[in-house]
Order: sequence, then C-alpha cells, then structure tokens
Amino acid sequence: MNDTNRQWLLVRRPQGPITPDCFRLDETVIPEIGDGEILVRNHYLSLDPYMRGRLDAGKSYAVPQKLDEVMQGGTVGEVVASRNPAFAVGDKVLAMFGWQLYGKSDGNAVMKLDADRIPIQAYLGRVGMPGITGWYGLNRIIEPREGETVVVSAASGAVGSVVGQLARLKGCRVVGIAGGSEKCRAVVEEFGFDACVDYKAGKLHADLKAAAPDGVDGYFDNVGGEVLDAVLGRMNTFGRIAICGLISGYDGGAMPINEFRSLLINRLKVQGFIVSDHMSMWPQARSELLELAASGTLRYRESVVQGIEAAPEALMGLLKGRNFGKQLVRLID
Repeated sequence: MNDTNRQWLLVRRPQGPITPDCFRLDETVIPEIGDGEILVRNHYLSLDPYMRGRLDAGKSYAVPQKLDEVMQGGTVGEVVASRNPAFAVGDKVLAMFGWQLYGKSDGNAVMKLDADRIPIQAYLGRVGMPGITGWYGLNRIIEPREGETVVVSAASGAVGSVVGQLARLKGCRVVGIAGGSEKCRAVVEEFGFDACVDYKAGKLHADLKAAAPDGVDGYFDNVGGEVLDAVLGRMNTFGRIAICGLISGYDGGAMPINEFRSLLINRLKVQGFIVSDHMSMWPQARSELLELAASGTLRYRESVVQGIEAAPEALMGLLKGRNFGKQLVRLID
C-alpha cells in the first residue's frame, strides 16, 4: 500500500453540459485510521445519471455536491486495514466513498458483500441501487399484471434492462425504447424484451404504435421529454407511469409535453420516485435480485473504463448515451 490517494473534486458548477474543467484531480496521503475505523481500497466506482443533478446548486431531491470536495458516488472495494471488530482485512464492501482510490469509515453505511455468488461490481448495478430502483418502480408503482404491456425507456441501461426482465418474468409484453440499432438488438436478443423502438430512427410515434398495438398499461420512464410524450399518447385507461429520471433535460434542455390531456382522459397514475425514500424495501429487492443474478436469469451489460483519470469523460459519455448497460470505473490494475 504505497500509492497515494487520488481524488476528483468538483471545482466549478456546469452551465449546461458538463465540461472537463468542472473537475480537478488531486493527490493526497492515504488516510490513517483510528479506533473503530476501517480503510478500504476501492475497486470500482459507479457512475449514474443522478450525479448530473447534484452538480447544480438549485433545489433538488438531494443536497448538491459541494465545491472543492470529493465527488459523491457508490463504490465497492476491499478492507485493507481495520480497527473495527465488525470488519476484517480482506472483506469486500459496498459504500459511498466517492471518486477516490481509498475511503475511511467507522463502519456506518458500509455493507459487507457476498463475493462468492456474483462479482462485487454487480452490487453497483443489477443488485445495487439501479436494480433496486427498477424493482421498486415496477413492483410498487406500475404493479404489472400478466398479459399487460409495459414500456421501458433507456431500456439498455442499468435500470431499464432490469425493469424489462422483471416485467417479462411477470408475464407482460415488454417494449423497450433505446438509442441505436445495436442497443435495440441487445434489448431483444439478450434481455428478452418482446420488441424495442429505436428513438433515433426518427419514427418514434409510428414505431411505438407498431410495437404496442394494444396500447400501454405501464411505463417506466428514465428520460422524459419527447419519449414520455410519445408514450403518453399510447397509454391505456388506468395506466400507471413510474418516473425515475429525466435525463433528456439534465443539461437544461426543454421537455415539452403535448399529450398532457392523456393524464385526465385515461385517468393515469403518474408517480415520480427516488429510491432512497424507500430504504425499508431494499433488503427484499436486493435479495430477489441477488437470486436472479446468481442463477443467471437476470442478464446484464457493463461499460467499464480503466483508471480514476477516466471518470469525468465517462460521466459525460453516460449523459450522452454512449455507455451500454451499467457504467463503471475500474480503479485497480
């Protein structure tokens, strides 16, 4: 353990899209631990769309990222020093140590992982916050019934791919929406959706109608904007919509809705949610997702960049849809 601790700090809030000069990479000494504390060498960093919202200073569901402090983010890693009896050197753990190589903690909000059944980075994706987000929005808001049609935007992503697979297991017809023929092909062939609409093909409304000829009963929305508007126009009476993200507007873009009347005409239930508001459901969701992942039933894709230096560019790419599946930064050689 002879390297320094490298950290990305937020030094400037973006005005519109993120630019590299919003961040600074610092080198510091590896922190010393005291009684009751542990030191963790992070192996993977999770990058997620929510991070864009926290870079702004305006009101949101979470406290904004502070300037000149380590960027927030989920991590998995290995305990390399411990003065806490609950943790042993070598334990694999999940935490929120952020964009840095090492993290120190008293053990609060640090979870030991079962590293034998699935790779530890899965706890940042399909068995972590993204998977639990998909599980909650589908099961507690959309509440799909067998034979219904469920549509999922950002269907090739870490959240959307889980939603679609869970809906298929419940006997639903599942239609994904994704960007590009390669992603749409994987959504059908790898993740088992019944159909996938390429929103970049320029025929969103017509293609959605063809893919969901009987209308839409449940919609899991990750993007907002034009895609949400198109799905509103296909909703069936008493349909349910879970709004998880609005990535199309994260850089300040307009998100006009022309089909707003569908909410009244079809008596829709539309609910936005933040999964951290529902921590009591996390153990059940994680347990179910772990079983599906360990058995190979829950399929996945990961986009992995190497080295902490790559984190800002990877986040910018994620917000432009360049990733495929869960976006990770590998922090070890």
